[in-house]
Amino acid sequence: MNINKQIKPYGSWKSTISSASLVQKSLRLGQIQIAGNQVYWIEGRPAEKGRTALMEWSSVAGTREISKPDTDVRTRAHEYGGGAFYSGSKRKFYVANSDQQLYEISENGTAQVITDHDQFRYADATLDEQRNLIYLVGEDHTDPHDIKNMLLSVSLDGSGDQQVIASGHDFYSNPELSPDGRQLLFLTWDHPNMPWDGTQLWLGDIDQQGKLTNLRVIAGGDEESVFQPLWDPNGNIYFVSDINGWWNIYEYSSGTKRCLLEMEAEFGLPQWVFGMSTYSVLESGKLVSSYKDLEESHLVIINVRTSDVEKIEVPYSHVDQVCGSGKLIAFQGGAHDQPTELVVMNLESNEKHILRSASEIELEPASISRAELITFEPRPGEPVYAWYYSPVNPAYEAPAGEKPPLVVLSHGGPTAYSSASFSLIIQYWTSRGFAIVDVNYSGSTGFGRKYRERLNGNWGIRDVEDCSGAASYLVQAGLVDGDRLAIKGGSAGGYTTLAALTFTDVFKAGASYYGIGDLELLAKDTHKFESRYLDSMVGKYPEEQQIYQERSPINHTDQLDCPVIFLQGLDDPVVPPNQAETMLAVLKEKGIPVAYVPFEGESHGFRQATTIVKAIESEFYFYSKVFGIEPADSLEAIEIFNM
Repeated sequence: MNINKQIKPYGSWKSTISSASLVQKSLRLGQIQIAGNQVYWIEGRPAEKGRTALMEWSSVAGTREISKPDTDVRTRAHEYGGGAFYSGSKRKFYVANSDQQLYEISENGTAQVITDHDQFRYADATLDEQRNLIYLVGEDHTDPHDIKNMLLSVSLDGSGDQQVIASGHDFYSNPELSPDGRQLLFLTWDHPNMPWDGTQLWLGDIDQQGKLTNLRVIAGGDEESVFQPLWDPNGNIYFVSDINGWWNIYEYSSGTKRCLLEMEAEFGLPQWVFGMSTYSVLESGKLVSSYKDLEESHLVIINVRTSDVEKIEVPYSHVDQVCGSGKLIAFQGGAHDQPTELVVMNLESNEKHILRSASEIELEPASISRAELITFEPRPGEPVYAWYYSPVNPAYEAPAGEKPPLVVLSHGGPTAYSSASFSLIIQYWTSRGFAIVDVNYSGSTGFGRKYRERLNGNWGIRDVEDCSGAASYLVQAGLVDGDRLAIKGGSAGGYTTLAALTFTDVFKAGASYYGIGDLELLAKDTHKFESRYLDSMVGKYPEEQQIYQERSPINHTDQLDCPVIFLQGLDDPVVPPNQAETMLAVLKEKGIPVAYVPFEGESHGFRQATTIVKAIESEFYFYSKVFGIEPADSLEAIEIFNM
């Protein structure tokens, strides 16, 4: 026993990480671009009601916001957005959240609207200076029951005229203009595929009016996912493909394709949003790229001609949003012991600048819980991976013999993945005396296509087995209290949470953030991008309606006998509030302890500081009542029915 530590039960420790510190001086770092010697990026600001700002950095002028303080740079194309700005060497454009129209930032810093189609949403632009056009994805919402996606050219002569240059597919992304301005690359995919199932990479010629001719598919298909096509200055084409079972980088030149580095590692990501980037062209014959293996990310320079790889030494275990130009690269880097940073590096001088940090909070190293990789096999011969965080607080220890409560994190997607990089929210819990396990359940990205496809036809089964298996593994290892096991998740992770609470007896409580309780309702009442997602993960609807009913927690509340808290945005178009409200009504009637915390003005994923603080404090209050914990924090009470 350490005589310098206070003896207090797990969950009752006083933490230096307040709920307010989760949003104070915190940012959501997003898309990055480099033009010349300038770096551009977007940052979401919870303290400004979730507003997203467009930022610029140069070694001469430093950092400044180039969008106006009342502007929210955000597209809602495909609902999840991304790709909301384009910054070239001379011209800069963005999509405004207020009206979803495209704007150009003028020389004096004012914004001039380019488009005038109030039923359209725009994203993922690329500039054609030669023809004074901009190519981008357009999403037509004129008929909300028949939303159409297409590629557009928009005139920059002041008229705002837009022309459809490619249509007929369900989804488009990644228009990329060749260096000589004569050709265009882009991706398409069609229902029921999601972009990580199968996409097609198209190449077309552009005439003087900006119209596409001679269109042909050069890679991809229904069972090959192509990601992030790029050109080099000599007109060679690069793209990421999982044709060999892993997302590796390929070169296309003179009609032939070759894999640059055949590795059991992921150079790509599931394309949930526009504007994602894992690699970039530095010059002809040289790329900068990140890739992920089982444990962490790596940052490398690839010599295309020789396939030689030079590792860039950086103090980060997770690298994302890589871009580069000449000797300059920029990326997001996450380490085990500090918040994610936006970094720019000069490869020639090795000079590095940290442009932004996701949080300015400073923690003592002794107070940080570091991720430990655990591997277990819910099914023989099929390992599952998770990151375990033990309770850590240098000022406290628990009474002898006590084991901590565990919160299992089921990430969204469900194709997302959890890394070992620093998470302030995870530290919020571990510093109070909770153990956390962040599960990369079957279906997660980062472990090859076969691992992702484990969830095909098995959503609500394999993910539940894996999250339950993680909890059971830690109980059997003697690391956590088997009578105080909770599970939480948002969106698809919310479904896994509700399914685990309903169909297993492992957990004693759960928190559903905008989660899915009724798969049928989701199949009938969600946005176009995901409207056929369940075909692969559950089955065709309505042909296989019985499976939907069998796997929907709402239909099996007789099996749900532990407390649940629902946290829900009232403007959510992806998982509408009726999902949570229907589950709430049933559990109230059944007599199960249940709480419901709705948030006005929030969509799918919470953005506002007040929401984020209220949500985590409500969740903690709920656990404290369910598990009999006396929090050191002063928490605002919420109504818990039937308790």
